[in-house]
Amino acid sequence: MSRPAPAPPTAPRGHARTRARPLLGTLVEIGARGASAQALDAAVDQAFAAVQTIHDLMSYHDPASDVSRLNRAGADCITVHPHTWDVLAIAREVAQASDGCFDVSIAPELVRHGYLPRHADLARPAPGANWRHIELLPGHRVRLARPLHLDLGGIAKGYAVDCAIGVLQNAGVPAGRVNAGGDLRLFGDTAEPILVRHPHTPTRLLPLCQLSDGAVATSATYYSSRRVRGRPVSPLIDAATRQPCACGRSVSVLADRCIIADALTKVAYADPTQALAALQRFDAHAIVLDADPDAPGYCRARVSGSSGWRDLTLPDPEAVAA
Repeated sequence: MSRPAPAPPTAPRGHARTRARPLLGTLVEIGARGASAQALDAAVDQAFAAVQTIHDLMSYHDPASDVSRLNRAGADCITVHPHTWDVLAIAREVAQASDGCFDVSIAPELVRHGYLPRHADLARPAPGANWRHIELLPGHRVRLARPLHLDLGGIAKGYAVDCAIGVLQNAGVPAGRVNAGGDLRLFGDTAEPILVRHPHTPTRLLPLCQLSDGAVATSATYYSSRRVRGRPVSPLIDAATRQPCACGRSVSVLADRCIIADALTKVAYADPTQALAALQRFDAHAIVLDADPDAPGYCRARVSGSSGWRDLTLPDPEAVAA
């Protein structure tokens, strides 16, 4: 996944803190500025604790997580943490808006291609089981109407970023940022240029836009694609076909919340045309970069809008150092 560029130096305003920890399968960086160094330290610690909570609840690998409990539950109804229930509710919204192009029941495909571990204690998923068979009930209860295997890796990272931002804001921090491996959200007077890797030559960077007081997420397969039985596969699954998406594309989505940006990158990657309705439903915008040997700079860029996709001219990637 592409990483937004570091924020440019700004004039000092009180104290600043920036710390990073390995969480969510990536490096999570949290930065904050304010008048009190002690208050900033406490707020950043609390924000990391919020991210750790999401990590623990939604890990496919951890047998004690809510996700693992649901995957073992069969048809039983179980109570989950409110965070897990909320993520499943938003996942359902995105699935409905995209006509199922986003689907958190694709764990078996990720296991099949070696991106998730195989758990011996899980029942075989039912044929045709998908997001429609996830029942969200009052009291943060969840029931799987058909046996299926959930994976929230395509949405939980964005939710964790939003939770960390909420902690900073509730602590009175005037400006901050949270970056979880390219899922980025800013607030206050913090602003950053957003750069992503060229889909044909990932050692080159392309500047997309300037971000302030919002979120962006990027999905790509530069370093995660592999060959299985002689053909290329990726961890981005097309829910319509249940097959890995083709490589050679980068998708960045800008939205108010990082959870929405994170989920919609998978929709726009799998099917940009199908994604338009979902992008408009959540007032989000996407920039799609496709490796194209016939395009200037070997890259075709498109941006979504109310009337569809339009071509976008990007600066020369040679102008930005990787």
